Amino acid sequence: MDGDAMKGKILLVTGLAAGYVLGSRAGRERYEQIKTAWLKLYETEPVQKQVRNAQGFAKARVSAVPSTLFSGAKTIAKIAKSNRSAGQKLDATIDEVDDVKGDLGDIADGRSSKKR
Repeated sequence: MDGDAMKGKILLVTGLAAGYVLGSRAGRERYEQIKTAWLKLYETEPVQKQVRNAQGFAKARVSAVPSTLFSGAKTIAKIAKSNRSAGQKLDATIDEVDDVKGDLGDIADGRSSKKR
């Protein structure tokens, strides 16, 4: 390798290192600006009101999920134990899964699911 090629590689590595240092410093400063602005917005009362609303909505709905899933699992277990043919069991299980899926969708949408 001749001297000019080595000098070019050294300059390239030096340039990359300088670019990395300057870029990461500028990037970090910009990140901090964005983070500060976001936190300032997040802490405003209108945003916090919506956060509380979302939390209340989720807490009210999440309590219905385990009983819906448990009820569906019990029904599927009864189907599996029944004297039906394999095809009938499969069809009934698919129907029950669809019902549970619909009930979970109702819960997520804030509607009452059917009583199981």
